[in-house]
Amino acid sequence: MGPGDLVEALAPLARSSDDERLLVGHNTFDDAGVFALTTDLALVQTVDFFAPIVDDPYIFGQIAAANALSDVFAMGGDPLTALCIVGFPSGKLPLDVLTEILRGGLDKVHEAGAHIVGGHTVVDEELKYGLAVTGTVHPARMLTNATAVAGEVLVLTKPLGTGILTTAEKRGKLPAGALEPAIAAMRSLNAVASHAARALAVRCATDITGFGLLGHALHVAQASAVTLRFDVSAFPVFDTVRQAIADGISTGGAERNRSYVEPHVEWGSTSSVDRTLLVDPQTSGGLLVALPAAKVDDYLARVPGAAAVGEVISRRAHAITLA
Repeated sequence: MGPGDLVEALAPLARSSDDERLLVGHNTFDDAGVFALTTDLALVQTVDFFAPIVDDPYIFGQIAAANALSDVFAMGGDPLTALCIVGFPSGKLPLDVLTEILRGGLDKVHEAGAHIVGGHTVVDEELKYGLAVTGTVHPARMLTNATAVAGEVLVLTKPLGTGILTTAEKRGKLPAGALEPAIAAMRSLNAVASHAARALAVRCATDITGFGLLGHALHVAQASAVTLRFDVSAFPVFDTVRQAIADGISTGGAERNRSYVEPHVEWGSTSSVDRTLLVDPQTSGGLLVALPAAKVDDYLARVPGAAAVGEVISRRAHAITLA
């Protein structure tokens, strides 16, 4: 389902709650919901699952778990517990495939300092796996996509291009070993990036996943009533991604994302290759963080591989501008 479909489906529903304990609901398209229990403790809740994007079941389990856990880190929270969600084609795949997927997820959840406490399985024609994750955060220290301020610098913590690369790999269009850096990044937790933001009293972040860089950036711009201006040349990008796009690799998700953001983006002279890159659906992508210029060097020193990619400016005709 594309972001436009989701907006349309949610439009008839109530957009807010009168319960003051609901600190973050669905109305801002943030990464997770946040519900206050006390003045200094809130729950962070999220769910995410999808079909395999790599062949190795253990690695797939790790990637899917890291992707789900990322939503809690994107809110500045600490994962606490997780429930497994499984759709399995019983009788079509050996059960040891499921065991390895669950093992990969379990190991990644433990790495995050959290615990698997159960789950639910169904028989499905297509294999799917993911997690429903609960975490905790101090309400005064949570990150949201509604707190970007003009003058802040935008930092991205992982390279772009996982959707393009995994699609190219499935089609046999990648050189040997070209997917390995992306697999390493997708298996990597966003804990370091989240903790660094919290340590520096940063208040705005989102993780870059299925809606692509521009889709998630759009939600930040809309929720914060600002414009995000990006320097396309500054984005970290996995090797061979642009060549794969030039060779005709794209995804249905990228096309849906492009349709969603198109009215809100001033593309400038951005090439067709980069336009595809910036709407490419990411799996377990990095955090996009907005922080004061005085804190950028400190943040970059704490988060290996992170890069300054743009700035927050006062609201213009378009929510996003590219240069």
